[in-house]
Amino acid sequence: MAFSNRPAGAGISWQLMGKLTSKGGLVPVGKGWLLPVKMEDIQMLIQAVQDSDLVELVWEDNGSRLVLKKAAPGSGSAYPGPGVETAQLTDGDTDKGQEVAHKAAEGLVTIEAPMVGTFYRAPAPDAEPYVEVGSIVEVGQPLCIIEAMKLMNEIESEVSGRIVEILAENAQPVEYGQPLFVIEQI
Repeated sequence: MAFSNRPAGAGISWQLMGKLTSKGGLVPVGKGWLLPVKMEDIQMLIQAVQDSDLVELVWEDNGSRLVLKKAAPGSGSAYPGPGVETAQLTDGDTDKGQEVAHKAAEGLVTIEAPMVGTFYRAPAPDAEPYVEVGSIVEVGQPLCIIEAMKLMNEIESEVSGRIVEILAENAQPVEYGQPLFVIEQI
């Protein structure tokens, strides 16, 4: 098993294979394949590979393994695969991004997608959504699910507060770093 992701336009894919066992096997790293490093560190590694002549970087730490591979020049990217639709950035999307940045300046917190996948507001099609606009949330409370590679990843609130805005549409694809929720801290 492997968890893969790639920020839009990066030209690099990354994979978390899991924890290495003493016998050389791999086991998943917790719920949702979480790395024992911050996403910012992964982004710095991706940028370093992108800015260098390296084609592949393998990083291992505390039994976790991260593999960064750069697409060969002129070969195009192997991601997304055949039959996968990609979203195009429109002027409306740019305006919405600027609006989110402005709200952050007003003391609001934006929760972003930690991976590429399909956004779901509820745990099941016939279930109530995790949150609505106006809902009060606590740190660690589930906000939504992002399905990636047939794995359902619960996305939890990073702050306590009130949901001001839900920016993603149910059952629609989301990109890494895409704003999902705006929360007013309480």
